[in-house]
Amino acid sequence: MAGRAGRADQADPVDQADRVGQADRAAQASSAAPADQAGPAASAETETETEAEEASLFGLAPVSPDRVAAYGDHRDQVVDFYLPEAETAAAGAAGAPAPLVLLFHGGAWRAPYDRRHLSPFAAYLAGRGFVVASVEYRRGGPDGGDGSPPRAGRWPETLDDIAAAVDTVPGLARGLALPVDLARVVLVGHSAGGHAALWAAARHVLPPDCPWHLPSPPPVCGVVALAPIADFTTARELRVCSDAVSQFLDLDIPGNQAHHQDRLPLADPAALLPTAVPTAIVQGATDIDVPPQVAYAFTETARRAGQPVRAVRLASTGHFPLIDPTAAAVRTVADEIAHVARNTRNTRR
Repeated sequence: MAGRAGRADQADPVDQADRVGQADRAAQASSAAPADQAGPAASAETETETEAEEASLFGLAPVSPDRVAAYGDHRDQVVDFYLPEAETAAAGAAGAPAPLVLLFHGGAWRAPYDRRHLSPFAAYLAGRGFVVASVEYRRGGPDGGDGSPPRAGRWPETLDDIAAAVDTVPGLARGLALPVDLARVVLVGHSAGGHAALWAAARHVLPPDCPWHLPSPPPVCGVVALAPIADFTTARELRVCSDAVSQFLDLDIPGNQAHHQDRLPLADPAALLPTAVPTAIVQGATDIDVPPQVAYAFTETARRAGQPVRAVRLASTGHFPLIDPTAAAVRTVADEIAHVARNTRNTRR
């Protein structure tokens, strides 16, 4: 498709990553120790760098998808498919099956932030040889006109949509005759979308009477979460994204604490461990939007629960370069996705 930046040759992405990413992954994988993590009281220099990183991402033109499909009846229950360039040129002709990336955007579950800002990244991943399904989902409504941010999330609709997308979109891809290998489905998300990916991988840990419960792990080969809102307790303590977690759970409304406290263990990925689903987290060390302490708290909880989490910390990197195809960090991200797709195959679908 014309206009896609960052296109690479069409070698199988897992083979490509094995050639170029091994050394980088070995050097960057760490235990994500909390030392030198950016906290809420960031320096002026870090804030200036963050503003530049954000301007770089949001200055990119949106990239149109190759296919669009609905996974439900609501206008937000849609998914954009981005195909490797060779498949686009063939106008849907059958090709070699490629890993399917189910991609969830961030934006603190707030309505003004939709999947469009993630479209250049989706196109970049397609250029690396993945079939990418960029998922839209219902988010919080507009602000109240008083200058405060829009509310974060809609309970239970946001989680309803995440669950429905994971259950439905791979079948949609197959129905559209897209060249997907459904034994290599990887959940990927950024920020609030990182929460979506981690939560979707943990639905079998939910109580059996929960409407989102699955009887067994989802048919995916792994998760790559990018600067995820992964630990709700830590995120609430740090008031991440203007108290987005408390708003999502409706715990910011006076009188709701007692009534809605039961939502926390149903929605918090850190409360749904271990999952036995291979998991990697990529985190910028200077992220002041979702500080590294959030990812660190999740990985520590996972370790105590007996689940290893691959933690990749990128020095001098903030929140947005992880999904900016003009930034160096996206190469590491693509390599991590390929690493998961290469080393784990799912046979349950």
